[in-house]
Amino acid sequence: VQLQASGGGLVQAGGSLRLSCVASGRTFSWLGMGWFRQTPGKEREFLAAITRIGGRRYYADSAKGRFTISRDNAKNTVYLQMDSLKPEDTAVYYCAADVDDYGARFTPDSWGQGTQVTVSS
Repeated sequence: VQLQASGGGLVQAGGSLRLSCVASGRTFSWLGMGWFRQTPGKEREFLAAITRIGGRRYYADSAKGRFTISRDNAKNTVYLQMDSLKPEDTAVYYCAADVDDYGARFTPDSWGQGTQVTVSS
């Protein structure tokens, strides 16, 4: 699976961004999809996942209430809507695919290239 993430940028605290990730190389509707983020010196952090069937959503505590994951199978795209952004949300954001669609136990098989999100105070 090839994944191409986009939508990052510079935003002020309290603002919003929507990240997009387009998948190719496999039937998108068969894939569980997720979002992670990483800052220098830290491990990659799980944020959200959405299953292929039924669109069940799972969130890390850091994402609950502010971030929303969604998917458009007709466009082979998964989104991450991020609202009420904080400076501590500054990171490189990655999309990922889970071929086995483990849902809450999302297990990435493929990664996108990352998109930088910077939140200024």
